[in-house]
Amino acid sequence: MELSRCCCNFDLAVVIQNFSAATRFVGATSEIENAASRLLQRSVFTARLHLNFSNVYEHFFREHQYGLATQTFPAWFSEQLIGLALAIVGGTIFLVVLYAVFQRAPKTWWILGTLAAVVFSFVLLFIAPVFIEPLFNTYKPLTKPEISEPILAMARANQIPVRQVFEVDASRQTTRVSANVSGILGTTRVALNDNLLNQCTLPEIRAVMAHEMGHYVLNHGAKLLTYLGIFIFVGFALTRILFDIALRRWGKKWRVRGIADPAGLPLLALIFSTLLFLATPLLNTVVRVTEREADAFGINTPREPDGMAKVTLKLGAYRKLNPTPLEEFIFYDHPSGRARIRMAMDWKAANLPSGESAASETRSPSP
Repeated sequence: MELSRCCCNFDLAVVIQNFSAATRFVGATSEIENAASRLLQRSVFTARLHLNFSNVYEHFFREHQYGLATQTFPAWFSEQLIGLALAIVGGTIFLVVLYAVFQRAPKTWWILGTLAAVVFSFVLLFIAPVFIEPLFNTYKPLTKPEISEPILAMARANQIPVRQVFEVDASRQTTRVSANVSGILGTTRVALNDNLLNQCTLPEIRAVMAHEMGHYVLNHGAKLLTYLGIFIFVGFALTRILFDIALRRWGKKWRVRGIADPAGLPLLALIFSTLLFLATPLLNTVVRVTEREADAFGINTPREPDGMAKVTLKLGAYRKLNPTPLEEFIFYDHPSGRARIRMAMDWKAANLPSGESAASETRSPSP
């Protein structure tokens, strides 16, 4: 399951600048605004400059070096600006709500703040397929019935409320294959990118789409939102403790009056970001477990173990197939390629007569 690109490139500097103006609506004084602005300029600019350069290297130059990106720099940079604008708007709204919570419940903000964060995440999941993702790609109905009909048959069999399959023009940005079943409450959409269509056979496509449908059927969206709420709850509780300790020791020196003082936002962000970094292996494990469940669904539904194994090998172009157990625990939010291929071959040995899956390869779509 992919996170929306609007969550990327969160420009803390600009968000705080906008926030210092918006806090007038929740009772902040101009003195606090000026203090937050001064602190922002001194503490965030250098870090943000570094992040900008690392972002360009990681997501543009390195992707081109490995032949995974297809965009020119102006096209890539324009999409980064769109994502940045979305992050600024969404981040500013969330911070205004969060600081309203700080002011009204300074002792229990970590409880109400968790509720606000979960609601915000739910709204993002709801609007992303309709309003955000089309800002980056064009979605059009898939016009190849030999591919769309088997996918829709699987959707109908699993009570997924869709009537058509969408094709995404991802090839103008990347060579990676991808698909998703996204949306909730009437915004559900089944989509696959054109790289998947052009690079994979029908059994491979069916295996990928069944995996994505598994996320929907197994309610992984709701489960991950629940897990996210738990992590945020614990993170906010620890942030409250650490923030109070720092405030008692350095509050007067830093001129931070309390949790509701916007001047304390950089400290708040530093504490929570550090906790989030330390929790990365646990977050990855939670996602990896749901991905393994979707893998099992993706084998049982189309009965295409060879298709799953072969598309996993293709994903190996940009995912290490055989990491060490420690690497997988810390860095991987999906099962390793080796684990996925082993699952597919074990399922094949236990469930298919010899030669059945291989024969299905003859149902490949025409190029």
